[in-house]
Amino acid sequence: MKKNKLYIGCSSYATQSWKTLFYPDDLPKKEWFNYYSKHFNTYEFNGSFYKFPTVQNLLAWHDKVPVDFKFSLKVPRIITHIRRLEQCDEEIEEFYRVSQEGLKNKLACILWQLPPSFSYNEDRLKSVLRAMNADFKNVVEFRHKSWWRQDVIKILHENNITFCNVNYPKLPTSIQQTTSIGYVRMHGNPELFYSEYTKDEVETLYHEVDTVGFKEIYIYFNNTASTAAIINAVQLKEISKNKR
Repeated sequence: MKKNKLYIGCSSYATQSWKTLFYPDDLPKKEWFNYYSKHFNTYEFNGSFYKFPTVQNLLAWHDKVPVDFKFSLKVPRIITHIRRLEQCDEEIEEFYRVSQEGLKNKLACILWQLPPSFSYNEDRLKSVLRAMNADFKNVVEFRHKSWWRQDVIKILHENNITFCNVNYPKLPTSIQQTTSIGYVRMHGNPELFYSEYTKDEVETLYHEVDTVGFKEIYIYFNNTASTAAIINAVQLKEISKNKR
């Protein structure tokens, strides 16, 4: 990965069990994210999935972090899960605008996480393509195994949309490349959001991503319901430090 920019982080930061293990005992919780941002160079912002963000709110996040820090931002569920990409052009346009104006140069990727019930068909693939603004680094995460098809990979490549590589129970875990950006979400497996990966598994992940040839790589640990994510993120950071 020496020629690539590697970003390592988590999909949450405020898990109480990370105190002592990662956050100093005497550090107030309101200072946790500042501490996090000094140890990692990216954060996957999932709060936007539950509540539509505002420019003012994102500007506050932008101003908290070092100059080279990057945020990836999840598309609100009203777009992906409730309206399922249909009849929400205004909401999509507004989300892109707010993301850019709020996070500015610290905006990395826009994550489109689609529900498990969103299985593959041609019309749904067209709706995915139609929703994307090509001026942004769009990443699409499928949670139904029917999307792991070579024709889908080819079409995403042709439209410069990054296929999100997931480690998620009962989904394929092989690394796919559709753009120069690698985007990996480690959700916890076999117990979703809880399972800790072994150090060997984390090192294997590093080497697997290294062999693909991405120019820019984002790896997020979403097994944040336990201590697993912070342990694995620290492990990956140490592995990358020793390998680069």
